[in-house]
Amino acid sequence: MAYNQNTASFEKMLPRFMSEPDPMLSMLEWLCHKLMEVEVDTKVGAVKGEHSKDRSGYRSGTRVRRFDTRMGTMYLLVPKIRKGGYIPFFVTEKKRSEQALLQVVQEAFVNGVSTRKIERLAKSLGIESISASQVSEINKELNEQVAEFRQKRLESTYPVIWIDALYERIRVGHRVCNMAVHVVCGINLEGKREILAVEPMYEESMASYMALFNNLKDRGLQTVWLAVSDAHQGLVAAIQNSFLGCSWQRCKVHFMRNILAHVPAKEKEHFAARLKQIWQQPDAQSARAYAERLIQEYAAQFPRAVEVLENGLEDSLQYYEFPEVDARKISSTNILERLNKEIRRRSRVVGIFPSMDSYLRLVCCYLIEYSKDWESTRCYIQKNIIESILIKRLAA
Repeated sequence: MAYNQNTASFEKMLPRFMSEPDPMLSMLEWLCHKLMEVEVDTKVGAVKGEHSKDRSGYRSGTRVRRFDTRMGTMYLLVPKIRKGGYIPFFVTEKKRSEQALLQVVQEAFVNGVSTRKIERLAKSLGIESISASQVSEINKELNEQVAEFRQKRLESTYPVIWIDALYERIRVGHRVCNMAVHVVCGINLEGKREILAVEPMYEESMASYMALFNNLKDRGLQTVWLAVSDAHQGLVAAIQNSFLGCSWQRCKVHFMRNILAHVPAKEKEHFAARLKQIWQQPDAQSARAYAERLIQEYAAQFPRAVEVLENGLEDSLQYYEFPEVDARKISSTNILERLNKEIRRRSRVVGIFPSMDSYLRLVCCYLIEYSKDWESTRCYIQKNIIESILIKRLAA
């Protein structure tokens, strides 16, 4: 009987549904209200207005609840019950999909999709409740993970660390500034790569770099064998002051750029090919001998380039002190260049970041995933090679 009544009621409502802008959404809203009526009747033990000895509760008006579905957003009048409360079963079940939606929003953010684009995407699906401000609020939930990642406890020894900077446009107060964010990567004694630090720099000075390295030491780092970076004076001084006994390897790629900046454009390609041969020699002695011949040959033609080469040559050859390790892995910061390229691919979508926190959220969430991949891949430097170097260092 109830089935026939509901069918008749639906048929009566059908013309009204057809006149609505979205008939399917209107039908779904009507169905949700009917389902709530049935569920509340069962919960209180009586239909609305019925006197019954079996009644276990009483209705107490309604409350408006926004309900987002794949068909669109609707506003339900959810019945209230005096004792025990009431949440429609389909709302409870939808919590799973809401969580999935939050995960999608977070994943979209990590992959560089701007909050405005996420808002437009949600509206195209008929969901009104996700605004740009709400998306930003959702992504603040990532702060805890980011803080844990940036402050994780480090091992005492990292044989090699690489330091390089990303430069991004970030809003500070009412100004848009070019900011430096330094990423530090290291190899542990197992030969696995790790992201050790992601730190913003408001100025590139020795004091700023000292603060960066002091943070690493506070988190457990004590010993570094080789640090690889460009030749920023403040950075080099901070490495020398922070890690006694650590060698500094001047990134050969940055070094070549510094040298070639003093060579005419039409001569760059030829001179660069000759220059590369320095770091392809089998040992440090051969590299020095080849560099000396190059210096003598080009001293008159490119005096400023030759001067830069002479002043920085020895610092660019420190990787030869670790002949057991593949020179391509420790002679430059290429390991971070590839990482930075992936980060920029995501940050380019956003353009100007509204704050440093928003930038760090984006970068760190990506690096968290990247570091997990490193944990599951093979060693960057074989463990037995690191062990042999350690034994040699202890014996020295």
